[in-house]
Amino acid sequence: MSYSLDAKQFKLSNVLVLGDLMLDRYLWGDVERISPEAPVPIFHVRRQSEIPGGAGNVVSNLVGLGASVTVIGICGRDAAGERLAKLFENDKIHPHFLTHSDRPTITKTRIVSQGQQMLRLDEEEVLPVDETLQAEIVELVKTELSTVNVIILSDYGKGLLQAKEFVQSIITLANDRNIPTIIDPKGSNWERYRGATCVTPNTKELEALYGHTITSEEQLVEVMRTTILAYDLSWLVVTRGPLGMCVMDRNEAPIFIPTLARQVFDVSGAGDTVTATLALCVGSGLTFPHGAKVANLAAGIVVGKVGTQPINLLELESSLGTTGVDAPISGITHKLASRSAAITQSEAWKTGRQRIVFTNGCFDLLHPGHVHLLNQAKTLGDRLIVAINSDDSVRRLKGLGRPILSERDRASLVASLDCVDLVIIFESDTPDDLLSCIRPHSLVKGSDYKQEQIMGRAIVESYGGEVRLIPLLNGYSTTDIATKVISAHGNGKRQS
Repeated sequence: MSYSLDAKQFKLSNVLVLGDLMLDRYLWGDVERISPEAPVPIFHVRRQSEIPGGAGNVVSNLVGLGASVTVIGICGRDAAGERLAKLFENDKIHPHFLTHSDRPTITKTRIVSQGQQMLRLDEEEVLPVDETLQAEIVELVKTELSTVNVIILSDYGKGLLQAKEFVQSIITLANDRNIPTIIDPKGSNWERYRGATCVTPNTKELEALYGHTITSEEQLVEVMRTTILAYDLSWLVVTRGPLGMCVMDRNEAPIFIPTLARQVFDVSGAGDTVTATLALCVGSGLTFPHGAKVANLAAGIVVGKVGTQPINLLELESSLGTTGVDAPISGITHKLASRSAAITQSEAWKTGRQRIVFTNGCFDLLHPGHVHLLNQAKTLGDRLIVAINSDDSVRRLKGLGRPILSERDRASLVASLDCVDLVIIFESDTPDDLLSCIRPHSLVKGSDYKQEQIMGRAIVESYGGEVRLIPLLNGYSTTDIATKVISAHGNGKRQS
């Protein structure tokens, strides 16, 4: 069954996320020799990037899907906490960060070479939250309940959601107001989660709850039924890795959903994507089975990315619109990236010594001239990133009659070309911000530009990159094509 989303409902949603916040830091580089001091590899750090982790990744997924998010969590009075706060500076995020002098901001540093993690360094102190801080959080939740339509408890086992009475108070507040509570669990003390609307464990987490391996679907169903009744849950959604998902409530038969992942690069953060997407779907009015199918599709998209990268609405809509939730994921989907995902992916390519070529434009009514430009651009490097102006940006640049095709359609058409590796939609009128963050080796434009007219040229040349002009294929212009179509349509109407 094909199923589509009402993106407007996502954008009208406000989700409350309460959970363990972390800073995910990536050190990108390579290893070329062994240390003379000890038999260990020498890692040459070339670049560093940082993104929100833990419950912060849930927030990133929700924002990527268009929702507004209220986030409550604890961080330390340290540089990592300041950096995390900076990463949450977004019009769609309303943060409440409580600080604790004895608790450093949880930081996970991943050492990555050739696109593969070599080592992870964890900086954390797992401490219970004192009752004074718990009471402060409960009051914060109370003040936000009138504006939210779903609550997520993102439990990473770092102490915030450790106390049973505290977690139960949040669930009770939500139930009293008929607000769904979705919990991504940790550990075997599920009494904390009693009465929640839905819990979303993976198979290993469910096995840990009962202390034995689940070896068949029949056994899985029995364990799920027992869990729902034991903890008074409305729904249980179990993620099963390459086997997909199983969705079950108190009364209906279980629903098994097959995996939709086409190619798996990194499973980091896939559980966060499932929880965020499911919660947003349910909060927007979809049923749990439909929401789980969409969440399963979202998980299949993010595991095809390098590192922990959230889902975004363009990826999800394109995959749903092309294939439906029961069909394989289109290869186009993996090329449609958010700004943060593009930065992470480009860093991975650079550590693999791959040259990145960047070009940008409206790409309205894709024609042979565009295809020629993009194919020629790809010959200048190993990876081609195409940045496409958003609909609002095109209107500002071209006038009210443009674009002819929506940003989603334009991005999908460009992504369908074999020469293109990544497509980003950007809201500003120039690509300067993207160029500053991605730092491609080459910026490419058509020869109808002069070097001094190229936006971003100074940025690229400032770090040693090059700007290249590619000869145009004569006879093709979006404006001329649009004029011909309008003229032909007008003549056709007169003849009829």
